Amino acid sequence: MTDELELIRRKRMEELKKRYMREKDMKEESLEWPDKPIHMTDADMEDYIKKYDTVIVDCWAVWCAPCLMIAPVIEELARELKGKVVFGKLNVDENQMTAAKYGIMSIPTLLVFKNGKLVDRIIGAMPKPMLKAKLAQYT
Repeated sequence: MTDELELIRRKRMEELKKRYMREKDMKEESLEWPDKPIHMTDADMEDYIKKYDTVIVDCWAVWCAPCLMIAPVIEELARELKGKVVFGKLNVDENQMTAAKYGIMSIPTLLVFKNGKLVDRIIGAMPKPMLKAKLAQYT
């Protein structure tokens, strides 16, 4: 009797595992992974953070020279990391509520979200290899 129950339990666990993996694959296939940064606002940033597993938000401003220097790097990384990470751009002058919520005091600041939670912030412009190395742990 015990062996029979164990066999039924194992079979059921395998069925559940297969169903979970199918559902996970379907979810990943249904997401559109952008290959360029998404322009985010106070109104929609939280939606993007919840939609994707890993989101990196570039907090910037038009007048910020280091922000403009890092912008092409963010564009390149968005293409290279498509399917793993979604990049967003948040203009802090136009979206002051979100900037205040996350305590943005210096720009550029990259906010790193994993599964909807802020897990890191990277402050300042840096060369692409250095930034890519910092982000590797989240991809």
